[in-house]
Amino acid sequence: MEMINIKINGMPFSVEKNTTILDACRQFGIKIPTLCFLRDINEIGACRMCVVEVKGARSLVAACVYPIDREGTEIFTNTPKVQEARRTTLELILSNHDKKCLSCPRSNNCELQALCKEYGVDETKFEGANPVQPIDTSTAHLVRNNNKCILCRRCVAACKEQHVGVIGPNHRGFDSTIGCAFDQDLGAVACVSCGQCTVVCPTGALTVKNETDKVFEAIADPEKVVIVQTAPAVRAALGEEFGLPIGTNVEGKMVASLRRLGFDKVFDTNFGADLTILEEGTEFINRVKNGGVLPMITSCSPGWIKFCEHYYPDLLPNLSTCKSPQQMTGAIIKSYYAEKEGIDPKKIVSVSVMPCTAKKFEHKRDNEGRDGIADVDIVITTRELADMIKIAGLDFVNLPDEEYDPALGLFTGAAVIFGATGGVMEAALRSVADILTGEDLKKLDYEEVRGTEPIKYATYEVAGMPVKVAVTSGLSNAAKLLDEIRAGKADYQFVEIMCCPGGCVNGGGQPVVPANVRNFVDIKAERAKVLYAEDAGLPMRKSHESPIVKKLYEDYLGEPGSHKAHELLHTTYVERKKY
Repeated sequence: MEMINIKINGMPFSVEKNTTILDACRQFGIKIPTLCFLRDINEIGACRMCVVEVKGARSLVAACVYPIDREGTEIFTNTPKVQEARRTTLELILSNHDKKCLSCPRSNNCELQALCKEYGVDETKFEGANPVQPIDTSTAHLVRNNNKCILCRRCVAACKEQHVGVIGPNHRGFDSTIGCAFDQDLGAVACVSCGQCTVVCPTGALTVKNETDKVFEAIADPEKVVIVQTAPAVRAALGEEFGLPIGTNVEGKMVASLRRLGFDKVFDTNFGADLTILEEGTEFINRVKNGGVLPMITSCSPGWIKFCEHYYPDLLPNLSTCKSPQQMTGAIIKSYYAEKEGIDPKKIVSVSVMPCTAKKFEHKRDNEGRDGIADVDIVITTRELADMIKIAGLDFVNLPDEEYDPALGLFTGAAVIFGATGGVMEAALRSVADILTGEDLKKLDYEEVRGTEPIKYATYEVAGMPVKVAVTSGLSNAAKLLDEIRAGKADYQFVEIMCCPGGCVNGGGQPVVPANVRNFVDIKAERAKVLYAEDAGLPMRKSHESPIVKKLYEDYLGEPGSHKAHELLHTTYVERKKY
């Protein structure tokens, strides 16, 4: 590592050669503003917010892409010239920006708004033509409002990173917009609803389709029984919406807030995760023993499922037929639980709180219900739940910790880790190994499949048989693995794929983290730590040990993989158009 001596604002420092100015300044506690920059995804130096002066350079340079390669380089980050350039950039952006900030979903969490306040811009300095763009609401999960778009291209980069790439720049010059080819609506193309574009957008141009009004309306209806379930990854991120550090477990306060919002019952999707392992594990064992299609690929991530239907339909037979934990929990709420409590399932409003925007698509899929009754009626994201808590005036941080309702609120550690990449595989291995050996094995931590590496491989000896597994997250990584499988080069029996990089903890419905944090903090890893810590501290860590799941099979389903279980807990897939 070659080190060189430089000066930043007259102060001497030493940095590794070819470090960018942005990173060098960050090392020494100097903040440089950015708008377009996303590390490893969108390093294009286009927005010009990060400009600085370099002694000897003919013009201001973009700090995010300018490598420091000369001994004695002198950098100035806050001169009047730099400040004026940044201010002018912001004022030009505002010249054709929809400035209705009070009604914008991103107000007070908008990077453009924050920078304008910081630099004291004149929002009317460059008034001119301001054509109104149509708002696209054609998908189940998001709203595109190009009137608030600043052409930073972060969403384009995120979509490309997800191997989908259905959005990009259209037209030229002043007429430039971000959208689909031939200006099609997003709902008309092969978008997989992952929502990664919404969490990287710095403004209100891309927002989740908000359905909180439907939930408030249901809660206010005395004829309805409103039951909510929460996914494991939500507890690992919800606190960020209330100023708590990334990686704070707010499970107890979340349950308390849901009760105070008026839900009749508060259940945990972890129940459905434990149930999924029993069904999925049984399906895997049957495929191995009976010559079924291998590798079997997990089906918990609806964005991944939609991706497979669009881009790899020839591999649909490899998918597990199990519904996701959200849908399984909803199905049991409206069948077993409804019968047990004497409630007409038509009076139940089943609400789920998810880290995932693709869940808004999933619950409306065909074969995700029975007899005209949907498994899940309304899906809201982590961000939408935070909105509801704020609207209700709840002091979230100071709420007492409360526990889930016991009927469907008890869960194992295996279920909790579903929210992190590798978690579904690890949970399945814990149970499959016990079932195949007939023993209570002490090995619980399958660390080879943990972590945020792009693709993880491992081989485990289970009942004298080598089981080869692969785990990946993020659809670009998934495509590489799927190409191996398609070409017959991958000798695996079991594969886990999650749509979002890092798994559900990094879902499109999770809190929006500004780029100046996202670029320097591993959000995925910090949130995943919450789930693994909870798993390690629970008395039960194997899904098949759950007394609720055991009782469900004894009283209602019969056994994993039974005819009734297939009716309620399994689904089908369809080939979808790619373009």
